[in-house]
Amino acid sequence: MSVAATPRVPVAAERAESRLAPWWPLIAVTVLAAALRLSTLNLQSLWYDEAFTPVHVLRASLGQTLHAVVHSENTPPLWYIAEWAITRVLGTGAVALRLLSALAGVATVPLAWAIGRELSGRRAGLVCALLIAVNPLLVWYSQEARAYALFVLFAALAMWCFLRALREPTPRAMAAFALSGSLALLTHYFAVFLLVPMVLWLLCRRESRRVALGAVAALSLVGLALLPLISAQGGHGTQWIGEWALSSRLQAIPQYYLTGYTGSALGHGIELLVAVPILVGLWIGLWRGLTAREERGALIALSVAAGGILLPILLVAFGADYLAPRNLVAAMVPVTALIAVVVAAGKTGRTGLALAGIIAVAFLAISLDVDLSPRLQRGDWHGVARALGSQGSDRVITTVELGAAPLEYYLAPLHNLTRGSSVTVEEIDESGYAPLRASAGRPPAPGFRLRERLDINGLIVYRFVSPVPRTVSEATLRRHVITLAHPEVLVGSGPKVSVSHVS
Repeated sequence: MSVAATPRVPVAAERAESRLAPWWPLIAVTVLAAALRLSTLNLQSLWYDEAFTPVHVLRASLGQTLHAVVHSENTPPLWYIAEWAITRVLGTGAVALRLLSALAGVATVPLAWAIGRELSGRRAGLVCALLIAVNPLLVWYSQEARAYALFVLFAALAMWCFLRALREPTPRAMAAFALSGSLALLTHYFAVFLLVPMVLWLLCRRESRRVALGAVAALSLVGLALLPLISAQGGHGTQWIGEWALSSRLQAIPQYYLTGYTGSALGHGIELLVAVPILVGLWIGLWRGLTAREERGALIALSVAAGGILLPILLVAFGADYLAPRNLVAAMVPVTALIAVVVAAGKTGRTGLALAGIIAVAFLAISLDVDLSPRLQRGDWHGVARALGSQGSDRVITTVELGAAPLEYYLAPLHNLTRGSSVTVEEIDESGYAPLRASAGRPPAPGFRLRERLDINGLIVYRFVSPVPRTVSEATLRRHVITLAHPEVLVGSGPKVSVSHVS
């Protein structure tokens, strides 16, 4: 009786499989992160900040672009340089504008795995990568054409390089930390708050103090070099921060992390449902106890997160109030690392991994809900532009400040109507959002009648028409904006539009 022999897998194939096997979970998580970010990159409309970049900042030459950064932005130049280069090749469509952020968001996931592994081990690394991949706040900023996702990436890179330098304080490791920290500083000024605790860790340890001095000096020089730019920018566009109650901003910090940028629309109940497994996991991890390595890793992550969050809050007490919750987005990497180290601690066993899975599922559900629910998405100014149509050069559009740049982007060429001017048109289109003025829906000028009212995912549009061209002053149009917000008056450059100055 003969028995068929089992085919033998070649030794080389076995070795390749054994080398790949430990990486499959990270590869799967990274693919998930890419799918969440890239598959819906063009789903949402550009909002004001995103549209402002191609309309008012990006120019034909890099020099002109950097000049615009100095005079109209409040962020370091690195992201704008990269964005300028990308749009020279791919154009200024929504996907091209957001591509850099999406790729940065995907690249942050393996860095999160490396951070968790340095802090505690393989379990913490995988949990950290998974939570970063699906966190709704980080997915949101991975789909926004602004500097935040690149800031998160470089801040995570700096943290990983710092951890490696802390473990092996060699000149090469310190140089990597200095370079990555400099990239973070050149992307967002709030990187300094994350770098401060890292630098203190390196300087307080006798083993790393001397070799760290060069890295600290390099970071200090980069920071000093940015001071003239900070002074020249002068806080452009930050007035709204002081108008937002500090208590509300403080409340928004954990809310953003738990349910995303627009999570307030979900209500505190959903926020609590996401917070419970995190708090239970932290309690179990601390109750069952951490190993010496896990305890040290948690302390490091806690100190970096505290620097990134508490130092900006402390500055408010000294009159430097730039505490916008979105500026703290990079601090969510050490926050996630802290959660991963404690929840996935060895003594938590399968319970810890199960709780980590529940947290990830909750994050993923909210991220997917954003894709399915217009109420959780950016204002649909693209939909407003489609409703208004590209025709109608004999019209004028009134809107709120947050709608001006998106409409200029989608309905180019448009420009702000000069103060003290008048315009002759047959159509006046008014757009905004609740709360509306009591006068909304009434004709903005004699001779015009309401043609239609549209509700485009919460954005309201009134279209008024006249049978003959009529002259309306800019002041009249500005006073009649339908929303209780700063008004903007936009006009095209077609032949049926005439603008004359009123003395």
